Amino acid sequence: MFTTTPYQGNPVAVVLDGTGLDDDAMRRFARWTNLSETTFVLPPTSPAADYRVRIFTPAFELPFAGHPTLGTCHAWLAEQPASARPAEIVQECGVGLVHLRQTPDGLAFAAPPLRRSGPVEAPLVARISTMLGIGPADVVAAEWVDNGPGWVAVLLADADAVLALRPRGVDLPVGVVGPWPPGSAAAFEVRAFVPMGDVTIEDPVTGSLNASLAQWLLGSGRASAPYTASQGSALHRTGRIHLSTDADGTIWVAGATVTCLSGTAEL
Repeated sequence: MFTTTPYQGNPVAVVLDGTGLDDDAMRRFARWTNLSETTFVLPPTSPAADYRVRIFTPAFELPFAGHPTLGTCHAWLAEQPASARPAEIVQECGVGLVHLRQTPDGLAFAAPPLRRSGPVEAPLVARISTMLGIGPADVVAAEWVDNGPGWVAVLLADADAVLALRPRGVDLPVGVVGPWPPGSAAAFEVRAFVPMGDVTIEDPVTGSLNASLAQWLLGSGRASAPYTASQGSALHRTGRIHLSTDADGTIWVAGATVTCLSGTAEL
């Protein structure tokens, strides 16, 4: 996801027919793939939806995640006859109905509303700064941008400061963003850190985080739409996330998708 080059974006495993699988079977397969997320496509319960999806990390289920949303839609569309592929798709998931559409930049989903927003309290900013290996004074701003996974966002002075981070002991999902100089290929560099037991994991390219970052950056006047964010550079990936808005203010998160592996699995 979020790349035109195989193995340079963020992978997701999509089980196209999850009918009949119980929670234990889904969790077991998600642990086995050991990817950041594995999804299971199911018949929708809402008449407005094209399909329903459940999203699992190796440890728990998520109500929403960005790159699994695009990846699941990509895989679902590939199974539909070319003449029956809709221009707009509705996905049902833990946060409700998520609208998707096809754009010149790839599949795009409409950013879901934030579950939590607002400034981050000073003691937590100090704790996050310690996790990131920087001082509180290095944080330009911090904001809750939780649209399901629990994101808290930290704005640094520039993209180079973001790329220089060497975090340790992260114990909550933290997204870090910094601007590139005007005229650069991307407007912002983004990194996402999540705890996995006692280990800090960096996500290569994160749709949910970029969706919620856009709501904050655009709403506070720190960015203007459309813009492109770069993510994964520190992991030698080339993720590109394209953010745009409709006249009604809806934020769309788009990226290229490519199939790297297809087949059958014994579940």
